[in-house]
Amino acid sequence: MPLNSVNTNTGAMIALQNLQSTNAELGVVQSRINTGKKVASAKDNGAIWAIAQGQRSEIGALNAVKDSLQRGQSAVDVGIAAGESVSELLVQLKEKALAASDTSLTTSARKALNEDFKSIRDQITTVVSNAKFNGVNLLDNSITAGFKALSNATGSTITVQDENLSLGGANVTLAATATIGTASLATAALGVINTSIDNVSSALARLGTGANSLSTHLKFVSKLQDSLETGVGNLVDADLAKESARLQALQTKQQLGVQALSIANSSTSILLGLFR
Repeated sequence: MPLNSVNTNTGAMIALQNLQSTNAELGVVQSRINTGKKVASAKDNGAIWAIAQGQRSEIGALNAVKDSLQRGQSAVDVGIAAGESVSELLVQLKEKALAASDTSLTTSARKALNEDFKSIRDQITTVVSNAKFNGVNLLDNSITAGFKALSNATGSTITVQDENLSLGGANVTLAATATIGTASLATAALGVINTSIDNVSSALARLGTGANSLSTHLKFVSKLQDSLETGVGNLVDADLAKESARLQALQTKQQLGVQALSIANSSTSILLGLFR
């Protein structure tokens, strides 16, 4: 091919190819700076994008896990608060029953104690029936399988067993119709109440253990989610300091490319001097 030709300008072709390559690199760097990511879509790096997308789905699923654990925490907290109230009411009932077991009481005094006893007894039913959070009541035997909170993204669960604190139930064995109208009834009620107090204390201990289990797992899930987010960032986030340096270098290279193309395009005009 002739070195001096007006039909084919090899220098301009080479300069144009280099300028196009520089512009393409500049476009990539500008995209990374705009998005803050070196892998913003599948076309940037299909394998890395697929891995990151999978981890993003895991992070999203863990949000649902955290919500479930937090609902479980709230339900158990409400149950514990109500259970502590039941325990306090049982202590008051014990005091009334013990006082009523005194055979020297007058009829009017015994009647007053019995009325107080029945009022406190009925408060237990009120407390238990209102120990609800989001429709979940762990104290009235309405959830026989306990509360199941999600523990991971695959649907596994952590179970907190319910505790029946209703009158006449497995823990509060005092009957809903119990009275202390006589010394013998008061003595019998006293023994039942002592047993109920012990049972309720054990039930509250179990609920407390369940609450701690949910709290511990919630902290773990939060840390796991943070670790996954950091891992995704390591895969797809751009090093902006590095990209800034590359941007300046490519902008300079672009300017030089434009000048090189201009020089290559002007070379053919030199041939005119040969014909003067």
